[in-house]
Amino acid sequence: MAEPITETTALVPDPAVEVLARASGVTRRYGDVLALDELSLDIHAGELVGLLGPNGAGKSTLINLFVGLRSPDSGRIELFGGSPADPVRRRGIGVTPQETGLPATLRVGEVVDFVAAHYPRSVERGALLERFALSGMERRQVGSLSGGQKRRLAVALAFVGDPRLVFLDEPTTGLDVEARRSLWDGIRHFHADGGTVVLTSHYLEEVEALAERVVVIGRGRVLADGTTADVRDIAGVRRVTLTADVLPDLPGVLSTEREGARTHLLTADADALVRSLVRADVPFSDLEIRATSLEEAFLTLTAREPQAA
Repeated sequence: MAEPITETTALVPDPAVEVLARASGVTRRYGDVLALDELSLDIHAGELVGLLGPNGAGKSTLINLFVGLRSPDSGRIELFGGSPADPVRRRGIGVTPQETGLPATLRVGEVVDFVAAHYPRSVERGALLERFALSGMERRQVGSLSGGQKRRLAVALAFVGDPRLVFLDEPTTGLDVEARRSLWDGIRHFHADGGTVVLTSHYLEEVEALAERVVVIGRGRVLADGTTADVRDIAGVRRVTLTADVLPDLPGVLSTEREGARTHLLTADADALVRSLVRADVPFSDLEIRATSLEEAFLTLTAREPQAA
């Protein structure tokens, strides 16, 4: 096995860029379960951050702290330079949690107007619904919407108060490809206008498509923080693909996958692996070595130890 990957330092941003949300040495427990372990993380104005981690890694807990739904056991959480418990500061954020329940008998337009009334200014309803592919549904009752339409509405509500910072916790869970891409367009539109987004997702292709900065959390700590390319490099693995009938046991192989006649090997040292193949006199062809995908890097970073529940 490769040597364990050590925790990396965070991406160093331009110090002139405003910090909108900050976690400083934050610890949070649920009984005997350590959800966050002295975690520190800054979210800067204008970023689109993908927050990755296996179930139980602490992602939702961190978002709940940032939006004022929970308090840390130790450490400090800041939102716009103050406490997330301050309702005035919370008016500057939008949130879509993993699960939402909207009144089935209310109409879509009524739900949007109700949420908008809680903010000093709001996005025009028609423009908001168009951005999230909900145009023409103002008079439909929420209970008559499909699952995908309800989820798009829940995400749209995070943007109705013209926020500076939006937290999206698994925003596209359960959506088909077309609906997911509609949401991506809405998120990109907000970010292009200067908005800041933090999103969690189990769809790693979603994070690759949207995020400029990727933060990987495991065991309640930050394991990696940087661009997608940075995270791949931090994982330190390469994919070696070749065609061979039979392969012997090879040193340094982290995982093996067969796909038809092709074999895919993940390794921390591609050069050493190829030398081992040659020394073993293994007949092979069509050798290809490339950087790992974000998914492969993520699995490598998070597979070292069991995660907290």
